[in-house]
Amino acid sequence: MKILIRNGRVIDPARNFDEICDVALAAGRVIGVGQVPEGFAPNRTIDARGCIVAPGLVDLAARLREPGHEHEGMLESEMGAAVAGGVTSLVCPPDTDPVLDEPGLVDMLKFRAEKLHQARVFPLGALTRNLAGEVLTEMAELTESGCVGFSQAEVPLQNTQVLQRALQYASTFGYTVWLRPQDYYLGKGVAASGPLATRLGLSGVPVAAETIALHTIFELVRSTGARVHLCRISSAKGVELVRVAKQEGLPVTCDVSINSLHLTDVDIGYFDSRMRLSPPLRQQRDRDALREGLADGTIDALVSDHTPVDEDAKTLPFAEAEPGATGLELLLGLALRWGQESGVGLVRALAVLTCEPARVLGGALGTLQASAGQLVDGGVADVCIFDPQDAWTVSPAALRSQGRNTPFAGHELPGRVRCTIVGGAVAYESAGE
Repeated sequence: MKILIRNGRVIDPARNFDEICDVALAAGRVIGVGQVPEGFAPNRTIDARGCIVAPGLVDLAARLREPGHEHEGMLESEMGAAVAGGVTSLVCPPDTDPVLDEPGLVDMLKFRAEKLHQARVFPLGALTRNLAGEVLTEMAELTESGCVGFSQAEVPLQNTQVLQRALQYASTFGYTVWLRPQDYYLGKGVAASGPLATRLGLSGVPVAAETIALHTIFELVRSTGARVHLCRISSAKGVELVRVAKQEGLPVTCDVSINSLHLTDVDIGYFDSRMRLSPPLRQQRDRDALREGLADGTIDALVSDHTPVDEDAKTLPFAEAEPGATGLELLLGLALRWGQESGVGLVRALAVLTCEPARVLGGALGTLQASAGQLVDGGVADVCIFDPQDAWTVSPAALRSQGRNTPFAGHELPGRVRCTIVGGAVAYESAGE
């Protein structure tokens, strides 16, 4: 399939490229950006006039809910949501049922995903068997099956010695460990500690739950040299600790959720279970610090933290409701809104969705997808075409994800995806295309 994308504003944050030009795709590769090869005869021409032509988005946190939670999301629905949101590559945590702690389970997931010919799926393997925090998994075998790293998902490790051994092993073989920094005992609440949680009578999660875990992780990184990716930083103090660790030269990266970047605990209102999220929404000073950290590069990537939740699991009292929200289709719009509100501009807003998360994955992507998050000659033909001037209102009923709970229902967002191309084939196009 040969595709010519004409007249679009091509933005590739990885090389600070920003100009109106044509892009030629063939055999799953980019074969020309600006300079279309002589004699190129496309099977299809896409007029991208007035649109942004960007690398396909890379999301580092998206639960697909399969296997084991099909009532909340199926691969078909969630992968459809991904490409509808311009996401061409996504990382899924290992907390499926059964847990991704065996190579056969990883093989099955990747096979099912590849048959759909939509977004690329990069699974995280479980760090410990069944996420129980006791016995390490066979990381080498899981890596051979396609795992890009190892994680406990939302289950904190109680045993620091197990974490130390995991980091030692990962360091020896060059694996990356993905950790959500949260102390097991302090992190059992349902809302961020503060005046609002107290007033509502909700059990709180103090900032110390994050900072204590960060101190532990950084000490172990210093002693083991392991690469660690910190998932969904949520507090101002957490951002500052990461900034200091990076200045020290520790091999750490981190991301933030679209929820924490835009919402605060005040948005819980009168026990709105759509705001029941993990990590919990914190105060405005925390949100402001997260925005600043994402702008200055302390935080590497913005993630959807896509977690489809069944309607019945949300129609419960706040403290009993299942945490999570849909996010794949909102990721681009919320990134663009942050870019506008913070003044960092379009290029940085796209960078935290493309080249920066791809850099976090690094060599784990393999040679084929090494150019993910970029638009370069010879690179993989993953492209997101969107109209930055076409604002749209979030309507849960119109979302493709099976889990339609979102705290952003009714919000107007900029940037409507017109077309998503994965591996040189059109995976999604809007009705108006």
